[in-house]
Amino acid sequence: MASVPKIESLSFEAALEELEQIVQKLEGGAVELEQSIAIYERGSALKAHCEEKLKTARLKIEKIVLSAQGSVSTAPTDIS
Repeated sequence: MASVPKIESLSFEAALEELEQIVQKLEGGAVELEQSIAIYERGSALKAHCEEKLKTARLKIEKIVLSAQGSVSTAPTDIS
């Protein structure tokens, strides 16, 4: 059996894809209770990971600055 990648190492797209697979399994109802609980917990962590990736991306976008002359630049972002 292949090892499960650590959530922190997943890209947004990979985490979202895994989360979608978990939702399909849970909605299908063919998963035993103990496995349902385990994959629900992983799904919850994947959701939080995706939300954090989106928050980081949104903050970076918000720091794109338009100058008075009309040129676009970026400003450092404090994401903490």
